[in-house]
Amino acid sequence: MSTTITVTGMTCEHCEGRVEDALTGVSGVTDANADREADSATVEGDADIDALVAAVEDVGYDASA
Repeated sequence: MSTTITVTGMTCEHCEGRVEDALTGVSGVTDANADREADSATVEGDADIDALVAAVEDVGYDASA
């Protein structure tokens, strides 16, 4: 299953990597791709949406589902 969340505050490739690392650390995520130009991140797997948002916020970015 694919889920897309809104992520704001990413300004560079390093930011995208931090968000992707945070998301892949969530239980149930099999892959994550952050896109700073689209202000979003797409996640593959069956993770809880609230856990995804919390993981992104924990590394310093604003997120919403």
